[in-house]
Amino acid sequence: MRILHATLIATLLSATALTAVQAQTVAQTAPHSAPQTAQITVTGEGVVDGIPDIATLSLGVTTLGETAVAAMASNTEALNAVMARLKAAGIGDRDMQTTNLSINPNWTGYDSGVRPRIDGYTASNQLTVRIRDLDGLGQVIDAAIQDGANTLNGLSFGLSEPRPAMDAARKAAVEDARARATLLVEAAGATLGPIVSITEGGGYVPPQPMFRQSADSAGAVPVAAGEVATTSSVTVVFEIAQ
Repeated sequence: MRILHATLIATLLSATALTAVQAQTVAQTAPHSAPQTAQITVTGEGVVDGIPDIATLSLGVTTLGETAVAAMASNTEALNAVMARLKAAGIGDRDMQTTNLSINPNWTGYDSGVRPRIDGYTASNQLTVRIRDLDGLGQVIDAAIQDGANTLNGLSFGLSEPRPAMDAARKAAVEDARARATLLVEAAGATLGPIVSITEGGGYVPPQPMFRQSADSAGAVPVAAGEVATTSSVTVVFEIAQ
């Protein structure tokens, strides 16, 4: 009985010693978790104004005909004249692009209680034109109108080489983000640390003054290009030095 009791005590002591060694080993090998570094996230914006050097004009020809063939033939003749005048005004082939071509029946009789029927066809051909010489923009519009363009859908101004303005706006956005972060952190009694990450958002979005009017009443077209704004926004994460 004494032998059994001694054996049991020896077994318990061995198990306790093994558990203590294992616990010590785990404590030694467990990685030390690094303390969390305080951070601040801000969004900076940069805007660079510039003088536009290119314009994009959307114009078109809309014609009517008793048949689809007649409507399209009349439309083709008028648009060919418009494109010839545009080329004579210095617009290259690469700066003209058809953006919408359609022909649709004109339905009548909806409001008379009779069965609707087709009363002729409407053909439409829309052209997007880039004008690189802004001094002659008004004359280009007048010339197109004189040769049959009877729809003006919109006019926008931009930069033919937007990269320099975009890069300047990006730099301004980062500087704005740093200034905001510095102001906030120093107001809290701390010091701004290094940058953790930068995420870019936004892009080159020049303002697009649009207009739509009857070309027959346009007369001499006054055009003011004004300025275009290149914008950039960045989200920056900084560390905060305590």
